[in-house]
Amino acid sequence: MGEHVKVEVKNGIGTLTLDRPNRFNSLDVRTAQDFREAGLFLARDERVRVAILRGVRGAFCSGADLKYIRDGGEARDLSYLQPGPGGGFGAVFKQILEYIHSTISEIRRAPKPFIAAVDGIAAAGGLGIALACDLVIASERASFEWAYGRTGLTGAESSTFFLPRLTGLRFAQEMVLLNPRLSARQAVEAGLITGVFANDEFDRDVMTVAGKLADGPVHAYGVAKALLNQASGGDRLDYHLDQELEALIRSADSPEFAEGIRAFFDKREPRFTGT
Repeated sequence: MGEHVKVEVKNGIGTLTLDRPNRFNSLDVRTAQDFREAGLFLARDERVRVAILRGVRGAFCSGADLKYIRDGGEARDLSYLQPGPGGGFGAVFKQILEYIHSTISEIRRAPKPFIAAVDGIAAAGGLGIALACDLVIASERASFEWAYGRTGLTGAESSTFFLPRLTGLRFAQEMVLLNPRLSARQAVEAGLITGVFANDEFDRDVMTVAGKLADGPVHAYGVAKALLNQASGGDRLDYHLDQELEALIRSADSPEFAEGIRAFFDKREPRFTGT
């Protein structure tokens, strides 16, 4: 599907692997486009009975690529957004997040199970992508972090939609305001993820779960998934994704994010002074 997005289908199991380890499997616009193409393929191709999303070892995904955003993106990819957000980094975020958000929407509507296989860090947009999947399975070395607030961002990629639904409002507020980095075991206890497997057996155990699902009544799973989405307010996901995108663009155009991204690359704590 592209240089940094690999897709494999075997025995009814489709696997999408983000392969950009030097950037913690983050997504610039090209990777986001390939991610969307691969996600739509897995969601819509009837040969794929269950889908797995994963990153190469060491990281699941860290969301949008902050280095790409700091460097201003590519003019030819930004031209269609004009007139668009101004005065900051919002336009570059928008071009990436529109592809990610449409992929998340497809994952939720797909009439089949999606598994997030998290072996490493899932932070910011990576956390949101994982939470959008039907099952989240982690290795013992995996960790989960909100992370948006470190650079003065408001959250996107479905994170503010699924976090309170999965963990409850109080714990969601703790994640957003205090930004703890949760171990895999802590994430299970919080209701954030499904289960934890040993590091050495992780790949095998993920495939065992996927194989069981692929051998099951996938049509019935798909109908039940749609009913659960409806019962939990999932039919409002697309509206909420639009709200997340607009809010994040505004925060990316703010002085807070300008300071946050400078501090991120200076490897220091940000000095937020706004109100």
